[in-house]
Amino acid sequence: MLLEPTSQVTLPHETALPQENPLIWPLLSLLKSTNQHWKIHSLAAELSQQGLLHELDSDPQKNLFKHNFLIMNALFEIQTLLLPDNWLTIQSMDIYLTAQIPSNLPIALAQTANLRDYYYDWNNYDTCANVVRQMLESFWNKYQNYMGFDQQPLEKIAALAVLELPSNANARDIRKQWRKLALQWHPDRQGGNAARFRQVCEAWQSLR
Repeated sequence: MLLEPTSQVTLPHETALPQENPLIWPLLSLLKSTNQHWKIHSLAAELSQQGLLHELDSDPQKNLFKHNFLIMNALFEIQTLLLPDNWLTIQSMDIYLTAQIPSNLPIALAQTANLRDYYYDWNNYDTCANVVRQMLESFWNKYQNYMGFDQQPLEKIAALAVLELPSNANARDIRKQWRKLALQWHPDRQGGNAARFRQVCEAWQSLR
C-alpha cells in the first residue's frame, strides 16, 4: 500500500545506525563509475571480489539475507545523499543511477517508503546491536585498507578541523558534516578528490 504523497518533498529520516554503513562509499563508486543497471546479487558479487563483503552467517540463506540487507540499507542511504542532484532507482532486479529526477519526487519516494523503513531498521537484520557494531567495524577496517587510509587516528581537534567543525560540535553535527564532505569529495563525483575523501573519512573514524 502506497503512502499518500505530500505537496512538498520530504526526504527519508536519517538512519539510527549502530555504525556508519561502509558499503555506502564503494557502492557509490560502482554506481558512478559504471553506466549500467545492477541487480542485488551482482552488486554483492562485485563487493565480494573487492574483499569488502565476507561471510556473515554459517547458514547460506541467512548469509544471503544479511548481504542483501546491508546492500539495500546502503542503497537507500545513497538515494537520500544524492538528492536533489541525482536519482537512484532501487529495485531488487534493477538498480541504476540517473541525473533525471522523477517528475513527482514525493510520489517516487512514497512508493518505496515501507521498504526503506524496513532496511533502515537494524532490528530486521536478525542479530543484536553489538554484533552489528562489530561487523560494521570490521567492514570499516577492510575499507580503510582498500582506500589506503592512514591507520594513525587523528587528535580530536585536528579531526574536527578537517571536517570544518568547531570544538563544541556534537555527534549529530559531526555525522551530518562528514557525510556532506565525503559526498562532496568522493573521487567518483565530478570535482571529487581522493586525497580529501580519505582525509574526511579518517577524521570521521577518529571522532565516531
